[in-house]
Amino acid sequence: MYSDPKYFIKHIEGAVLGFATADALGVPVEFTSREVRQIDPVCEMRSGGAHGQPAGTWSDDTSMTLCMIHSIIEKGIDFEDQMSRFADWMQNGNYTARGNVFDIGGATHRAISKYLRGKPALECGDDSDNACGNGSLMRIMPLAFYLEGKYGNLHLDDCTAEIIHKASDCTHANRRCEMACGIYCSIIFQMCSGGYLPNAVMGGLIPALFFYRDHPDYKDLYGEFETLQTIASWTEENIKSGGYVIDTLRAAIWCVLTTKSYAECVIKAVNLGRDTDTTAAVAGALAGMWYGAESIPVDWTEVLAKHDEIRALSRRFAYACLNARSE
Repeated sequence: MYSDPKYFIKHIEGAVLGFATADALGVPVEFTSREVRQIDPVCEMRSGGAHGQPAGTWSDDTSMTLCMIHSIIEKGIDFEDQMSRFADWMQNGNYTARGNVFDIGGATHRAISKYLRGKPALECGDDSDNACGNGSLMRIMPLAFYLEGKYGNLHLDDCTAEIIHKASDCTHANRRCEMACGIYCSIIFQMCSGGYLPNAVMGGLIPALFFYRDHPDYKDLYGEFETLQTIASWTEENIKSGGYVIDTLRAAIWCVLTTKSYAECVIKAVNLGRDTDTTAAVAGALAGMWYGAESIPVDWTEVLAKHDEIRALSRRFAYACLNARSE
């Protein structure tokens, strides 16, 4: 556990702002190809694109992450409350950048619709092999910090994995989605300890892989994830950036390990093309956590929708995570 809580607070503030800023950076070029991004690379906040949004507008990635943060602050781990907030966002436009929902994944929409029809939260996610999108990975970050605050410095184990998997199951119950969320959270756990960035990332990644390799319910999928051990040596040609959850996890980790600043990381992620907002957001949370909120370019944060509100919320959330230790 942290001897000085200020570092934990800084990690969360950087992660949350880093996530939202990267999301907004990717929104205007979502769905565009890598070839287009190579011709016209993103290096600053833009407006327009497929969603026609003003510069600094973030998407469903940040909206659902904010739902998670608000839920954890008020309820701790409560999956019904989380789904209720997702439904409020989808139906009423709450937790959005500018009052409207302009982007929602198919699996997420179906899961929330099931919840609105009376399904229990943990029975809403699709577990089929056709439901391996990144919609739960993109919102899992707050849960990692809550577990870190509650239990102290840790690796993935049966207790934390069960909580993380259930959080994924609300919208994405496929085991690949659960594993991706577990591995990502394990990386955050280890990054909270500081040190040398590659060691911190791999120090969370490798134990999580071994956890799943030895787990009877997941070991058959281990082969699909084990190449993450060599991800830092991959070339861009090997990195895919669509909505498949394993591709997003690989791309995000690759961007973090092959860059040396927040801006370099998220620009690299956005310019991979395709699912630009989610790839950048998942990478941006890790980069923002590591390099700090102060590393995010000011000309980006100046136009970020609800910047001050998000920054204040991240601090409230940090204290809620720290206070969970005594509950």
